[in-house]
Amino acid sequence: MRVSASAIDGTTAGSDGNLDTDALAIESRGDTVVACLRGAWTLQTVLAVDAAMRALAECDAATVTLDATAVVRLDSAGAWAIRRTAARLERRGVTVEVAGLDDRFRAILDKAALHDPSGEIGPPPRWSLPHHLERLGRRAVESLATARGLLGLLGLVIAALGQIALRPRRLRGIAVVAQIEATGVTALPIVGLLCFLVGVVLAYMGALQLTRFGAAVLTVNLVGVTVLREIGILLAAIIVAGRSGSAFAAQLGTMKVNQEVDALETMGLSVVDVLVVPRVVALVIALPALTVFADLAGLAGGAVVCLFLLDLSSGQFLAQLASGVTIWSFLVGLIKAPVFAMVIALVGCHNGLGVSGSAESVGRQTTRAVVESIFLVIVLNAIFAIAFAELRI
Repeated sequence: MRVSASAIDGTTAGSDGNLDTDALAIESRGDTVVACLRGAWTLQTVLAVDAAMRALAECDAATVTLDATAVVRLDSAGAWAIRRTAARLERRGVTVEVAGLDDRFRAILDKAALHDPSGEIGPPPRWSLPHHLERLGRRAVESLATARGLLGLLGLVIAALGQIALRPRRLRGIAVVAQIEATGVTALPIVGLLCFLVGVVLAYMGALQLTRFGAAVLTVNLVGVTVLREIGILLAAIIVAGRSGSAFAAQLGTMKVNQEVDALETMGLSVVDVLVVPRVVALVIALPALTVFADLAGLAGGAVVCLFLLDLSSGQFLAQLASGVTIWSFLVGLIKAPVFAMVIALVGCHNGLGVSGSAESVGRQTTRAVVESIFLVIVLNAIFAIAFAELRI
């Protein structure tokens, strides 16, 4: 093998074609080439020996040995240069061996990128039915795996709650109170404002339509039933999913990245008992209270429209509301709250514990937690609506 002396600065080549620099020495031994790597293989070194390494990747030898015994320092740039050279030689059918590398640097070399940035970028795949069927099948399998994971986490939480029922001291009261404040108390302003505005819009649009039929007073019934049965709990659950569900996923995901979850397991503590159960219990307590507050805010918004647009007095509004709304209208919305809270908490915690260990994974799992929580809340709300209709409630 011959390498030009002008390939790199400071290179000297002998008459036998061997190359020698401070960081790289290449020697030909028949059909075998030995490249001795020496010193600190960092970015500066790679920039200096890049041409020689590319030339080495094009040699005609049958076997190439990269002797890294004398390497005293290695960063990602040096590891990538070694990986790139070895990959190019292997693609040409050359036997490559990296020998003598210190165990401290082996992990860096193993994680080095194998892709050659100078290679051509392939065209995007064309549309094909098998390709899309394969993607659909993969997503279906992923959805089933997610459902299985959620059911598994639900089982662990139920088992933990059963142990807490037998031994109440196992419940971490301080953590539960802190989560109630974070998920419930701090959510009151945004829940109240949005539900009040939705109540205003609902009453205004309902009054415009019902006035055409001479039934403007039924706007009170419309607002009362809609807010108490559907709008109050649905808006509160969606807001909580966006705030608390994402917070659960981000918090647990960050703990997973920082290896705090592993530390808890190493200390013999249950991750479910310490991290999941307090969040589930807190949200099951907070969401029903938020639902009651959302109902009151929505009715207040409807009352404002009825008082000013329909010229109803407060007494007439309350009398019409009492005659058009039953106690079940309120209880139907309240029954849904613990179920929605359990789903939101489980989805957030499951996605947080599913973080793979990078910042990108935290963002991806947080987004999934919000999307899955809102999707499941709406699906469950539809199931509840059909079930209550069949039961004539």
